[in-house]
Amino acid sequence: MLKILIVDDEQPIRDALGRKLRREGFEVILGANGLEGLRAFHGERPDLVILDSKMPEMDGLTVCQRIREVADTPILMLSALAITEEDVIEGLNAGADEYLIKPVRLNEFVARVQALLRRAQMQTTESNNGYNDGYLVIDPQRRQVHVNGVKIHLTPTEFKLLVVLLENSGRVVPQRELLEQVWGREYVDDVYYPRVYISQLRRKIEPDAANPTYILTEHRVGYRFEKQAGH
Repeated sequence: MLKILIVDDEQPIRDALGRKLRREGFEVILGANGLEGLRAFHGERPDLVILDSKMPEMDGLTVCQRIREVADTPILMLSALAITEEDVIEGLNAGADEYLIKPVRLNEFVARVQALLRRAQMQTTESNNGYNDGYLVIDPQRRQVHVNGVKIHLTPTEFKLLVVLLENSGRVVPQRELLEQVWGREYVDDVYYPRVYISQLRRKIEPDAANPTYILTEHRVGYRFEKQAGH
């Protein structure tokens, strides 16, 4: 039984989401604030974390950053505010996998949770085709990436995105195709996701993120992974 941690300072929302997930067959742990949630995360090691973005004592972004320091557990952020794309980007840059706006439609909520879990679990069944040019090493089977001899940390979404680009190396992958392959069909209109995650990947794997050589942008079309000499 997969374990999900819900951290929200509003008890009615926390309880409603917990009841829905239990009916879907998940084990649920509840936290009433950021500090409580962080303690529960370290004690329970859940398979997925749901965080309210605004909480007293420690907000969701801070909890997310603390979790990302030690784990790549999928994180779904909830917001009660009508947020802008910049707010979403801030959350994704903190390590969240995606945002949902309250009030949450329960069926959509469950669909997003299941999609996030599928994405995380797919990492063990990726393509065998790795990559090694002496500087960048991608090992899909072990789910490891090394840059200049140093192992780097990628979240499940970042890794899935990198592998999809690698599998299509030399070909431009349109944004909608990336969204469908990496995030799922439910996400084909969330066009800012690829842009944010491409930016994150470049910071982690490129010798110079401002002048990328591996992940290239085809303006208004998509992205292409370009293998380098030495592979």
